Amino acid sequence: MSLFENALRQFDKACKVMDLDPNLQAVLSKPKRELTVNFPVKMDDGSIRVFTGHRVQHNIARGPAKGGIRYHPNVTLDEVRALAFWMTWKSAVADIPYGGGKGGVTVDPKELSDGELERLSRRFFSEIQVIIGEDRDIPAPDVNTNPQIMAWYMDTYSMNVGHSVLGIVTGKPLDIGGSKGRTEATGRGVRVCVEEATNYLRDKGKINKPNNQLTVAIHGFGNVGSYAALLTAEELGMKVVAFSDSSTGVYKEDGFTPEEIRDIMDYISARKARLIDYKDGNFKHITNDELLTLDVDILIPAAIENVITEKNAKDVRAKLIVEGANGPITPEADEILNEKGVLIVPDFLANSGGVTVSYFEWVQGLQYYFWELEDVRNALHRKMKDAFWSTIRTMEKYNTDMRSAAYIIAIERVATATRLRGIYP
Repeated sequence: MSLFENALRQFDKACKVMDLDPNLQAVLSKPKRELTVNFPVKMDDGSIRVFTGHRVQHNIARGPAKGGIRYHPNVTLDEVRALAFWMTWKSAVADIPYGGGKGGVTVDPKELSDGELERLSRRFFSEIQVIIGEDRDIPAPDVNTNPQIMAWYMDTYSMNVGHSVLGIVTGKPLDIGGSKGRTEATGRGVRVCVEEATNYLRDKGKINKPNNQLTVAIHGFGNVGSYAALLTAEELGMKVVAFSDSSTGVYKEDGFTPEEIRDIMDYISARKARLIDYKDGNFKHITNDELLTLDVDILIPAAIENVITEKNAKDVRAKLIVEGANGPITPEADEILNEKGVLIVPDFLANSGGVTVSYFEWVQGLQYYFWELEDVRNALHRKMKDAFWSTIRTMEKYNTDMRSAAYIIAIERVATATRLRGIYP
């Protein structure tokens, strides 16, 4: 089953619980617009390679489309379609005036020189310029894209229209209209959800230990996973006992200190290295599969989709799962974990910190007025906390799981906007 079909199954489940009008369900289940481009890039050796990229806009009833662009050899239209679909609900559950969009190029950026990467980025952004704009569709970083690539995007668009347009992308470097706090934003949003979910489970008598005795394992050590690890240890005082990337996992029974986590982050960033390359730590190596089934209180899947399936869900021992990645749990695994009583904070709520601070950056760029870091962090915390507890109240009202509750909130907001706007002409 495709990623988009998995997303639709979760959406349809929520529509059934809330008894949504079938006509609205049909409208909201389809992307508004899909663009596929095949574009040439001149390589360093003088040859020409043709790459394929996509930009999908799922829904714009509540505002312009918003979503990242990823570079990965496995990018497909189906994947981009599913991610755009989730972005609609992510923006809506966070109550941000955006719709859902997503983009991607089928490429392994590690095989490109810096010059080739820049030429690919500029040509792709020129190709999709026909459907983007600061009031229409605002891209952002995603897998294997970063502030430098956003700077190239912004410059390309600005050169094409003849003036600087700060609001065309988010996730830019600070020196050209980026926002303080954007790099850490998704991981910080995960950290807020960990804190609030832990408080909720304590109130329900399902967690009886103080923070310094709660153990955490994180699958993925990219931007989201690394900041989730650092902030969960540093600000919440929890024991981060394991984390992993595609090369290996690392485990330390008494937990990694914030300083150790930061040292590993700095090492990987400075050398473009992987966890397997880091030799200084006092830890043991484990596999990614072993990490997912560790005896921990909290599990944060923050890497890729479909890592918890019906094959390993029964072996997951965490009481709380906070989804930092998009779609890390299949629908079949979802059912198994819900039956076990695991509280799952769904991806489009848990990782909405990124789009929230992207929204803040967009607002700052439109106004040419930029906020201090603590203002950004405080505003993000309020947004994430409000979204979390709204979802909890909806979950209890409908006697359903947290994922369905988050969908119900988001679908109702988008459906209401659709009803109020009507169908033109």
